[in-house]
Amino acid sequence: MTKPSAALLQANESRNPIQGFKRTPGRAPLAALAALLFVLAAACSATLAAPQQPESSNMQLVGFNDLQGRSAYQPTIHQQGGRWIAYIGHHGGAAPNPLTGQVENNGTSILDVTDPAHPLYLAHIPGEPGTPEKLELGGAQMTRVCDGSSLPHADKSKVYLLRTFGNSAHELWDVSDPAKPRRLSVVLGGLRDTHKSWWECDTGIAYLVSGDPQWRTRRMIKIYDLSDPEEPVFLRDFGLPGQQPGATGTAPSEVHGPISTGPKGNRVYVAYGPGRSGIVQILDREKLLNGPKEPTDQNLLYPQIARVDFPAAAGAHTTFPLLGLDIPEFAKMKDGPRRDFLAVTGESLAEDCHDSRQMVHFFDITTETAPLGVSTFTVPEASGGFCGRGGRFGTHSSNESFAPAYYGRVMFFAHFNAGVRAVDVRDPFHPKEIGYYIPAVTGKTQPRCAGTAPNQTCKSVIQTNNVEVDDRGYIYIVDRVGTGLHILQLTGPARAAANLP
Repeated sequence: MTKPSAALLQANESRNPIQGFKRTPGRAPLAALAALLFVLAAACSATLAAPQQPESSNMQLVGFNDLQGRSAYQPTIHQQGGRWIAYIGHHGGAAPNPLTGQVENNGTSILDVTDPAHPLYLAHIPGEPGTPEKLELGGAQMTRVCDGSSLPHADKSKVYLLRTFGNSAHELWDVSDPAKPRRLSVVLGGLRDTHKSWWECDTGIAYLVSGDPQWRTRRMIKIYDLSDPEEPVFLRDFGLPGQQPGATGTAPSEVHGPISTGPKGNRVYVAYGPGRSGIVQILDREKLLNGPKEPTDQNLLYPQIARVDFPAAAGAHTTFPLLGLDIPEFAKMKDGPRRDFLAVTGESLAEDCHDSRQMVHFFDITTETAPLGVSTFTVPEASGGFCGRGGRFGTHSSNESFAPAYYGRVMFFAHFNAGVRAVDVRDPFHPKEIGYYIPAVTGKTQPRCAGTAPNQTCKSVIQTNNVEVDDRGYIYIVDRVGTGLHILQLTGPARAAANLP
């Protein structure tokens, strides 16, 4: 791309590149500091990075974009008219945006991935600044997208983005023209934390993971009706007993992310404690939305169907339901072959394996009131010497799309320095890895450091953070340390496990 002229850079300093986004006075020095740290990290990364080729089995690269070297979290892939658009949330930090000629706080990247071999970067919406001590705390990590034609009371011609603004707020944006996003409203502000929310496009109900300063936990759930994105309506607060204002004793692990099956499935699956002391909760959606709302212990338990408490060493980052699977092994048994399962993925939190191994745990929830753990999935450390590579090793998250090409057949798990792993889940009693892809580091891969000075060690290493799929069957992975977006597809015998051409 041609370097912006001095005149263009000067002009861009005096105008706002994103409609509806207002620059806050006093943030420019912090952005400059973040940009300097980014450049230094990239230079250090280039020095530390050993030559590396991608490692793969039954998966191949289709397309790539460096995402301007920004630390990436959640990708959402949305079919928008005749186009496919990727909305990617970022951790905090800052980097130059060649589209505007400005250094911008990491926020939301928007790319046209209609041609997956040639992703086109359309726009960047700046996010909240981090702090000099921990830049990653800012940004705009989470994204959800709904069409106005699906939402009950929205403008049918529009497309809407729900995103976090760092740790302090949830925002709604008009992304009908994805190259020209326009902020509509701040749904909720004044928070101390945010994370992975869920938005039902057919009803507009949104489960917003939020840090309410009045609650006794880092994160709880605030439920809103966003069926008209320009008129958010608060419905209720929700969390575990012991987390609510006025409770006593030790509060349980904070919520990390809910997934709803909507009014038809009438269930909400919730994960708490991403890296340790995980808790999984199955909720009756109708009781959650329409039951008593005062946050007493009794009312908070009213929608609960089941709860599973993990040991301290196991976390619950992402829950993903696998419902109505026919298991051939049980076809002749009294109860028949059909069963329901829940895949629960924990998050590894420490570098160099200095923590308990986080894995995927599969639960049989055919009898919902009594979930039964039936299997686990992890990558064998010796298969790649992963504890010696640096960075985190272990699971982080799974895909969250119910794309027909993969649902009930193949799941994809982000496994930090072990890349993305494709797992055949047609029989969750015996999950089987069928493919993987570990990208190569680049000059923009930021090093991961373990220990403290003077004994600190830093290594440039892949940190595949999150994964998503689309209805065409493409797989999207993003990297926590600035390596970018990789678009993949299954190859060889792995394709036979999926519902692909």
